[in-house]
Amino acid sequence: MKDLSERDHNRIIEMAWEDRTPFEAIEFQFGLPEKEVIKLMRQTLKRSSFNLWRKRVNSGPSQKHLKKQDPDMVRFKSSRQKQISLNKISKR
Repeated sequence: MKDLSERDHNRIIEMAWEDRTPFEAIEFQFGLPEKEVIKLMRQTLKRSSFNLWRKRVNSGPSQKHLKKQDPDMVRFKSSRQKQISLNKISKR
């Protein structure tokens, strides 16, 4: 976790807050497993914010784990949305 820049830390926190971004995506992009993401969130957020986040992550319909996601879930993607590859916006 020490090798990551402040910008990477901010992006990881942002991705962790997003309900549909699984921990596996964070690990793929940053090499940070779920345990380390939780540790980062605990260190960064206020206690009440961290508790709310953990409650939401552990709730039944949470999408934070690929195993819990509904395989039939279809996600909308705008045709104008840029492709994102390894956390960098690709050029068209």
